[in-house]
Amino acid sequence: MKFIEEVVVEDFLPTLRSVLAEKLRDSGKTQSEVAELLGISQSAVSKYANGDVARNGQLLADERVTNLVDRLADGLTSGDMTPVEALIEVEVCIRDLEQGGTLAELHAKAVPELAEYGGELVVHNPDGRLRQSGRVRASIRRGLRILQNARGFAQHIPAVGSNLVECLDDAETIEDVAAVPGRMLDIRGQVTVPDDPAFGVSQHVATVLLAARGHGTDPRAAVNVAYSTETLEALAAGGHALVEFDAETDVADAVGAALATQPDADVLYQSGGFGIEPVIYLLGPDAPTVAQTVRATIDDTGNDG
Repeated sequence: MKFIEEVVVEDFLPTLRSVLAEKLRDSGKTQSEVAELLGISQSAVSKYANGDVARNGQLLADERVTNLVDRLADGLTSGDMTPVEALIEVEVCIRDLEQGGTLAELHAKAVPELAEYGGELVVHNPDGRLRQSGRVRASIRRGLRILQNARGFAQHIPAVGSNLVECLDDAETIEDVAAVPGRMLDIRGQVTVPDDPAFGVSQHVATVLLAARGHGTDPRAAVNVAYSTETLEALAAGGHALVEFDAETDVADAVGAALATQPDADVLYQSGGFGIEPVIYLLGPDAPTVAQTVRATIDDTGNDG
């Protein structure tokens, strides 16, 4: 009797760790950094990176495995992916390969008697919330780097702060929207990001995004910037559809009413009210896209700080 989990331990993990350790070392990571990222000892990293551990050729020929290694290496090297998120990706790949994939084939070779039994057992949902959550946070991190590297962005942060948000596919509440805890602030001309993206930490920008999604549009991300006529003109010149909403009424109702008049709008703005700072909201399919729009708009206004 041999369980498929034994195939994972004996064949999949040594192969994955060996190739991944090699790629991380090639990217410039030290042996201790690789050990910390993979949760293994430095001596194990040395063996993996030096090819002292046998690799399963059938797994190396599987495109899902090679794609996984590339994603993990890129994500862990850039910081877009945390070790926990990498673990989730590996778990999802394992379950996928167990459902009629290479792991199932290797298991069938080890236990030929299994051939008389058909069917598949779905252990994990590859499109589940946990995996989505990790991808959303990674997407926001990429968007944040774009904004932090955009010359002059600090001067486009409103007094209340800016936030970059992205939501899950089936988002219904602010708990389904990830954002920067505490918002981005302009501290002496520098963009300050207080903490790593998390879910349920944005009230206002998340509400605007959810309101837009609830009224005929399907954006996944949003960012707010300081209001100015120059910024609005640059956005319009860049081909974006603009619509104004009433800042002094319920946000969801106001956004819904505005989108009823301009259904294709991807820029929402309010020009202020009693005790309310005017703000512009940019909507898009993901965090990096809206961040790129902000950077391009800053360039177009000629305001580089």
